[in-house]
Amino acid sequence: MTSFVIRVIVTGLGLWVADWLLDGISIGSPTTLVLAALVLGILNAVIKPLLFWLTLPLTVITLGIFVLVLNAAVFGLAAAFFSGFTVASFWSAMGGALIVSLVSWVASWFIGDKKGG
Repeated sequence: MTSFVIRVIVTGLGLWVADWLLDGISIGSPTTLVLAALVLGILNAVIKPLLFWLTLPLTVITLGIFVLVLNAAVFGLAAAFFSGFTVASFWSAMGGALIVSLVSWVASWFIGDKKGG
């Protein structure tokens, strides 16, 4: 449970950085930020693996580049749940997904990504 809370906090930090860096992403309030981080985490855990397997042939044909499109789609889907979280375009969603991924990667590097026990 603690691991999940840390992941939501890190995702929220990534969303905040994306909001700060990109003009095409807007998050209205801290409450929306926390809820969006929670929803994005759930979508990444449940929907994204399903979409990945459904689009695996396309991902193989594009040598993995289609995964970036998949990440942007899940990011945009998370924004669709909230009126205070807007993503202006596909490219904004792509940039936001990349920023959240980079922030998560850096945080995992510092915190350590311990799974299990």
